[in-house]
Amino acid sequence: MQAKSMQERLIVGLDVPTVKEAERAVRELDGVVSFYKIGYQLAFAGGLDFARELASGGTKVFLDMKLLDIDHTVAKGVENIVKMGMTMLTIHAYPKAMRAAVEAARGSELCLLAVSVLTSMDEQDMIDVGYEYDPHTLVLRRSEQALHAGMGGIVCSAAEAEAVRRIVGPDIAVVTPGIRPAGSDHGDQKRVVTPAQAIRNGASHLVVGRPVVAASDRRAAAQAILDEMRSA
Repeated sequence: MQAKSMQERLIVGLDVPTVKEAERAVRELDGVVSFYKIGYQLAFAGGLDFARELASGGTKVFLDMKLLDIDHTVAKGVENIVKMGMTMLTIHAYPKAMRAAVEAARGSELCLLAVSVLTSMDEQDMIDVGYEYDPHTLVLRRSEQALHAGMGGIVCSAAEAEAVRRIVGPDIAVVTPGIRPAGSDHGDQKRVVTPAQAIRNGASHLVVGRPVVAASDRRAAAQAILDEMRSA
């Protein structure tokens, strides 16, 4: 899923505690941002209905649910998410789960994204949970598996986007969270990249949450990120 303009390539994460605050953010960003991510925090505070509302009005919504379960459960979840009119949905990059999701979404416009390795994880985190691969190696392995499963895109750190792009080719979405403008606080993210570098590395979409929604001037923060993306 390749976007046509930089505005379509910027996805702002509505990482806020209430739908009221999310509505305020969308109003403030009107005309600058046209694509939003809704994850656990907002989803469990009425955000799923809000996601439907945004989608019905023509706004693109990335539903970040990171689904993982037995095949049947994943498939039935995806079938209902298709009906919601979402643009993107995340699935953990386990081959059986991905294949079940792809089959359930077949014929729809929903872009299924394979979550490779969370950008909050580094090599020690991988060791702690029992993986034999370092983050970079596992991202590339899961990218190959996602491509073979027929997924629409990969979620990875922008630090790995160039290598992932070489594996998946030009047409699959490479969606990169962990984006931080130069000089900003990294928070709990460990594998971070600036907006311009993410674009240069081959990312199709950039996911930016706190640097925009926690800014005193959200509109200016989003515009600055777009300007940096365009300078790449």
